[in-house]
Amino acid sequence: MSGPLPSPDPSQPPHPSENADRTRWLRTNSARLGLIAAVPICGLITPGLGAVALAGAIVALWRKNPWSKQGKVAATIAAAALLGAVVPAPAKDGAQDRRAAVQQVPASTVPSVSAAPVVSRRPLADFRGKSVEVAYIRIVRTGATVVFHDASDGGEHIEFSSRGLWTVCFQTETGTGAERTVDLGAVRRGDPCPTRDGGPLPLPTMPESVWKTWLQARKEVIALGVPADHVRAREAYVNDTLPEEGKYDAWRVCAHDPAQGEAIRTDADVTLYLSSPANGCPESRRGVGTSARLSDRDDDGDPDYRDPYPGDRNRTSTFPDGFPRDSNDSNGSNGSNGSNGHGWNPCHHTHWC
Repeated sequence: MSGPLPSPDPSQPPHPSENADRTRWLRTNSARLGLIAAVPICGLITPGLGAVALAGAIVALWRKNPWSKQGKVAATIAAAALLGAVVPAPAKDGAQDRRAAVQQVPASTVPSVSAAPVVSRRPLADFRGKSVEVAYIRIVRTGATVVFHDASDGGEHIEFSSRGLWTVCFQTETGTGAERTVDLGAVRRGDPCPTRDGGPLPLPTMPESVWKTWLQARKEVIALGVPADHVRAREAYVNDTLPEEGKYDAWRVCAHDPAQGEAIRTDADVTLYLSSPANGCPESRRGVGTSARLSDRDDDGDPDYRDPYPGDRNRTSTFPDGFPRDSNDSNGSNGSNGSNGHGWNPCHHTHWC
């Protein structure tokens, strides 16, 4: 007599035939295609789960798969493409890391500021110390507008044609992009820059040089930065004449241009009006070099102090010795009455007339 079949014991392993059936199913095309289809579904849940599903699909495709190699490669690429289609691309330049860092900062510590657009532009070179012409040409090539002005308190207008004679001291920029303008504050070439744009030039001033010798006054002016060939000597009296160079070193300065206290530019000329110490200086500096004259009592064009016989008031170009001469008497001993009609007159040869 047969009884009921005993129920299987759960603690006992399954029958070998059941494991074999399950293994054979995983190797079917349906299982492989199902794993491939599961890749994007798992990727939508989390990228990590999608990667696990992709790995399982690859194993199923390549392990004991009778497909051709080309078929396996095509299926693998398709599974990877499905996962890539559903997984978001990573942020560029570390933007994702920066967003995560910002999220970790408490909101109370983040200052509230209005976002302003940041315009990137190429910084300009520093043209200070260069001529305005060079700076103008190079800045215009960048697309910016260039303007320039006198950086001193003189307010002089800089002509466009003479911009090469000016040196840049200050450089400022305004605007952005195509609206950018570069303003150049400049001074004349050779002049020092002021401490601020629009300030006075730190130029040396002319010292008092009256009655100093030519050598001493010239040395002091050159020490201020004036080139030696820009220091010039002139006669204080209009009818005087400077001797050869080196022979008026001891002559005295009666006036000078510029005057005491005036600014001296490095390219300016400094004129020292000189007089022999024996003659002194004109009473008024206003007439120095223009109208002041030395005594010329014999009207020969030379001051009296230059005459060979200063006591002779009647020395002329006709009578260089002060006496009329006979053409037949080279010594003038027989020419007292003068064959040329000029008789000797004591009144013409003394200081009493």
